[in-house]
Amino acid sequence: MVDAQSEMKSVLLKMKEDTLSEIKRALKSGANTTTGEPSGDIYDQASSERDRELDLLLGDREREKLANIEEALLRIQDGEYGICEECEEEIPLGRLKVLPFARYCVKCKSDIEKQQAQTKRFEEDRVYREIALGEEEEM
Repeated sequence: MVDAQSEMKSVLLKMKEDTLSEIKRALKSGANTTTGEPSGDIYDQASSERDRELDLLLGDREREKLANIEEALLRIQDGEYGICEECEEEIPLGRLKVLPFARYCVKCKSDIEKQQAQTKRFEEDRVYREIALGEEEEM
């Protein structure tokens, strides 16, 4: 696993470099497109606003990816890289090659996502019930 860790460290450092370059590029393009005065018709303005929001969203994803890479590099340093944070089993090298900053094995990640989806559905159902009860009270 030591050779695999050094290989994955190289991959993570390259990903970090690429991600930082992407963030810098996005910041530059954002600075170039930001003007104080709206221009064009309402459709042009809406399109510009959508593009700006998309750039911000992509920037958030890149920052999250960078944080995940940093955490993976720390796990390598601490000797905890490649160990599932849930079941504490070794994460298969194939998974790490696909997602070098993976914190969970496939099974645990799947279980976590199912639990999150159930929680989200439960919360949405609760909100809809509250809205329905609120509407009944108004009548």
